[in-house]
Amino acid sequence: MRSPATDRTVGVLLPRDLPADRILPYARRAEELGFGALWVVEDLGFRGGVAQAAAVLASTDRIRVGIGLLPAGARNVAFAALEIASLAQLFPGRVDVAVGHGMPQWMRSVGQWPRSPLTLLREYVDALRALLRGELTQRRGQYVHLDGVRLDPVALPDVVPDILAGVRGPKSLALSGEVADGTVLAEPVAPEYARAALGHIAADRPHRLVAYNIASVDADPLTALAAARPGLEWIGEPDWHAHIAPLSFAEELAALRSGCASRAEFARRMPDDWVARLAVAGSPEEARTRLHGLRAAGVTDIVLAPVGPDPAGALESLATVLGA
Repeated sequence: MRSPATDRTVGVLLPRDLPADRILPYARRAEELGFGALWVVEDLGFRGGVAQAAAVLASTDRIRVGIGLLPAGARNVAFAALEIASLAQLFPGRVDVAVGHGMPQWMRSVGQWPRSPLTLLREYVDALRALLRGELTQRRGQYVHLDGVRLDPVALPDVVPDILAGVRGPKSLALSGEVADGTVLAEPVAPEYARAALGHIAADRPHRLVAYNIASVDADPLTALAAARPGLEWIGEPDWHAHIAPLSFAEELAALRSGCASRAEFARRMPDDWVARLAVAGSPEEARTRLHGLRAAGVTDIVLAPVGPDPAGALESLATVLGA
């Protein structure tokens, strides 16, 4: 049987709570279906990003694997470079790595939230790239201290992976445009938010824009929208303001959230047209139209986050949009 063509612009997210025995079959099936990338997350209390990426890379043949994201405060940059260089050397051209601030409450809970997250991220990305290039690295920054550190030539990858920044605030986006090879935007990413983010990024060199989105595809559009709703229950919280502010219904959405007693009630009461704008959800044709809109807004890498109790089944449905 002929394998489907790969759509390199569309990837899929590995659900953070997928049972361990389903992780590698899920990754292999994503590759078989033609997804161009699989992204793993590192959320506190779940699984490590580097370990997941290594396992997925070793069990597949060609799919790119992105780590989105590694919190800068959680790992010494020299030891992070060891891990990333090892992946990139063993699986050349198949690794993407995003670093970022991490969720403030998570980082504070482990005592690793810096006074200046922007300074830490700037120093971290600069040092990480230098190390991966094999440079003898001397840094006396506010957070990053390296005294003549370099990777041994035997450990250097032939292909240095892109270092992306997973950020959302205007100042952090501007920093990403300065120091990173691309930016990873958490869900939801409407075209309006993508354009606003690129305005802040203002990169003067090639810069990837990776957009995560809750995704649900079904022959019945209403079924798809209903499945996507629970994945959007967080977007009324303050941390998601940047995602919502560029939208024409931002004030109405804030008012709805303030009038709901819970996130679940908020998700239930959202109008269908809001859900359609905030997720890649609907019929296959409607979902493809959504992907076209994201690309037109400047998104280079689309990452679909499946929803519902059956991630493997969702994966099959999402694959109907590939190659559009």
